Amino acid sequence: MIRPGTKKPELLVPAGSLEVLKTAVIFGADAVYIGGQAFSLRAKARNFSKEDMAEGIDFAHKHGAKVYVTANILAHNYDLEAAADYFRELAELAPDGMIVADPGMILLARENCPNIPVHLSTQANNTNYMTYRFWYEQGLRRVVTGRELSLAEIAQIRQHIPEDMEIESFIHGAMCISYSGRCLLSNYFTGRDANRGACTHPCRWKYAVMEESRSGEYLPVYENERGTFIFNSKDLCMIEHIPEMIKAGIDSFKIEGRMKTALYVATVARTYRKAIDAACSSEEEYREHIPWYRQQISKCTYRQFTTGFYFGKPDENTQIYDNNTYEQDAVYLGYVEEVSEAEEGIRSEHPQACSISLTQKNKFCVGDVIEIMKPDGSDVRTTVLSIADENGQKQESAPHPQQKLKVTLDRKAEPYDLLRMEPAENTKEKTENQE
Repeated sequence: MIRPGTKKPELLVPAGSLEVLKTAVIFGADAVYIGGQAFSLRAKARNFSKEDMAEGIDFAHKHGAKVYVTANILAHNYDLEAAADYFRELAELAPDGMIVADPGMILLARENCPNIPVHLSTQANNTNYMTYRFWYEQGLRRVVTGRELSLAEIAQIRQHIPEDMEIESFIHGAMCISYSGRCLLSNYFTGRDANRGACTHPCRWKYAVMEESRSGEYLPVYENERGTFIFNSKDLCMIEHIPEMIKAGIDSFKIEGRMKTALYVATVARTYRKAIDAACSSEEEYREHIPWYRQQISKCTYRQFTTGFYFGKPDENTQIYDNNTYEQDAVYLGYVEEVSEAEEGIRSEHPQACSISLTQKNKFCVGDVIEIMKPDGSDVRTTVLSIADENGQKQESAPHPQQKLKVTLDRKAEPYDLLRMEPAENTKEKTENQE
């Protein structure tokens, strides 16, 4: 049973763009972490310009949420001058925290923006309470645990550190095969350094086995005809273990995925928001809703789920050996940017109809039954009555990504609602694209 009066943990959600940041906040995030266009470990993400970062921080603050900025590369000498300039820019923008791994970068951050708290990244290999105490003495008040810790070890850390020091731990998302994410494979194979934000995810590639003296003879060690994916981990998912996470003394529940879409972020943020609120209110209520949490969390792309290291060291069941693809149970169509009244003739036949503006993400057609995904946890099925381009020209389908559209639905929608639909049966099996 969760102790009465236990502080509700923060729900910390990733965002790779301004659109996704706003979605995360609207769908329940207490805080969002983002990367600028330099010094972040997701160089391939769209990331934030200075202007977008300013708008995102302002939006989050107006909705009662925080923004943390990542600057967690392992820096070289030639990074330092530009990093100091970057931290001075952040001082002007005033985010609520900076996530940093490298001690030199921490010094630069504190010199150039002393009023912004520094959080220590998981990249710093934080796996024991003496490490936490060391960083506390350096003035840091939040440290992200390494993914290699069990809940029992985290609880022990909690018992041995000051009360005002916060523990942040991952609760959902991709798992790295390397210790605390410090991988050399990408650099070795492609020259793109995972520790500097350019990971090519070689752990998802296909591998064979070769005996040393038989060069070129690849032994048939495979799970299917395509080969074996021996490094390909399942995704972390702790949606069924929120009370255990709270009891371990974790202050911030972190979701991985700054390269994910708005649909992914909305789905995980809304589901974990509901689960955390229920668990803190009544563990019995939380347990009753676990089937709904499971059903919802499967509507975004994922690689099958695992509880990682939290209940002991992973075994062979934590890996996916026969493919490197994602499960996908919903297709993202776009989010509602604006809402206006439907034409009078349509309203006479469909009293709840409305016209929405959106930027199309995937194909849909007039007559399709789609789903309006709302921040409050409800999902409303609606029929697409009409589609028109920016000039009002009617069209029967929306096949062009990023096209600006006016769409009439037979049910009410609100700004920031997301639109999704079930994938066609012939495409529902899997997707190689996490976006």
